[in-house]
Amino acid sequence: MPNANDDNLTELSQVQRRAVSELLRVSPVADDLARRFQDAGFRLALVGGSVRDALLGRLGNDLDFTTDARPEDVLKIVRPWADAVWDVGIAFGTVGCQKDGRVGDGLQRFQIEVTTYRSEAYDRTSRKPEVSYGDSIEEDLVRRDFTVNAMAVALPEKEFIDPHGGLQDLASRVLRTPGTPEESFSDDPLRMLRAARFAAQLDFEVAPEVVTAMKEMADRIDIVSAERVRDEFNKLILAPNPRKGLALLVDTGLADRFLPELPALRLESDEHHRHKDVYDHSLIVLEQAIALEENGPDLVLRLAALLHDIGKPRTRRFEPDGRVSFHHHEVVGAKMTKKRLTALKYSNDMVKDIARLVELHLRFHGYGTGEWTDSAVRRYVRDAGPLLQRLHKLTRSDCTTRNKRKAAALSRTYDGLEERIAQLQEQEELDAIRPDLDGNQIMEILGVGPGPVIGKAYAFLLELRLENGPMEHADAVTALKEWWATQG
Repeated sequence: MPNANDDNLTELSQVQRRAVSELLRVSPVADDLARRFQDAGFRLALVGGSVRDALLGRLGNDLDFTTDARPEDVLKIVRPWADAVWDVGIAFGTVGCQKDGRVGDGLQRFQIEVTTYRSEAYDRTSRKPEVSYGDSIEEDLVRRDFTVNAMAVALPEKEFIDPHGGLQDLASRVLRTPGTPEESFSDDPLRMLRAARFAAQLDFEVAPEVVTAMKEMADRIDIVSAERVRDEFNKLILAPNPRKGLALLVDTGLADRFLPELPALRLESDEHHRHKDVYDHSLIVLEQAIALEENGPDLVLRLAALLHDIGKPRTRRFEPDGRVSFHHHEVVGAKMTKKRLTALKYSNDMVKDIARLVELHLRFHGYGTGEWTDSAVRRYVRDAGPLLQRLHKLTRSDCTTRNKRKAAALSRTYDGLEERIAQLQEQEELDAIRPDLDGNQIMEILGVGPGPVIGKAYAFLLELRLENGPMEHADAVTALKEWWATQG
């Protein structure tokens, strides 16, 4: 295959050249697959994000290829070779497969996608792209989202193809589109969100003309399905620097189209005047929550941190003494969180968990300097349930005062609360708080069958358990009978 741009070969440093060669050397799977396409009379090239990540030194086991073979021909080539094949994306020209290959002294499992050269564009009123196939890799690369994703390595020749200066943009850490941004975003409006996502993931700057097009075309995102918007937004939130991407979404007006509660926070003044606005405070809380993660990115925690104060605009009140209050903003915010995340098609469990964290994020501030009774601590644990560790992280992250002495005091106070929780958990198994009598025992003691009264009795005993801690069996029976005598 002739090189699409010989000049760019001089820009590829020896280190980068060796990086690509090493990638292909330790990935015989790629060469093996390429030879099979070559034997069948077709071309194959590593493309897009795989080339970008190889040059950045961060390529994993997901490999993307492009070819002039049509999908039915791709299937004929990969089926006898791959360990597993799937064709769920074949309508868009993509065939997926899995292959175990030897790398060094071990085996690695590769997830592979092979896509026919194509061009795609959205109809102005359609959520789905119209796909047509092309005959050259240059035609395929020009339709890709950004120049850093429009590079390829032809196989098995290992020729570097970069017709749009992606290597230079990669070195400059800038996101540009191969054609005009307007054409690119008209073809697929989701690319506007991808620009923000790549800024957050790769810490790249977005070219001014791209930002301008995002502002002018923000309303085009409305034709993209909620599921695709959600998935792209998740990748942004889970990136190493989500603040950078979120700021771009807000500044360009894209956030107004699918998450208007976020830019709305810019108008609100924090009640303690500790931050320029609640929007900035929310981004700080997100960053501090990320710093507390222990086992990789936590989508539930990050979304809860970002959204924890979205109820403030609706609850803002100017008090006679000049203060600004946001009474019950956590309750209002939890309802708003449920509504917004449901509209974005998040799972019911995730919506429930994030909304619960938003609702509980202020609870600790009633703890004072440790005035809570053991009963209050038990209720805190009971209400948090399996979200307790995330609530710990969210609460600590929400303490963003610049007063170092006050911040240290808040941290010590929460340390004390966690110590009390640990002590009670050791004594009482707080994670599984339940009444000292179960439903069957309640029915036997009261001499009644199943019905609403058993639920009421159970709730009474649970409150008693939370208030007083574990009870002896005889004491629980006595308390139940005394309660029953008051029920008429």
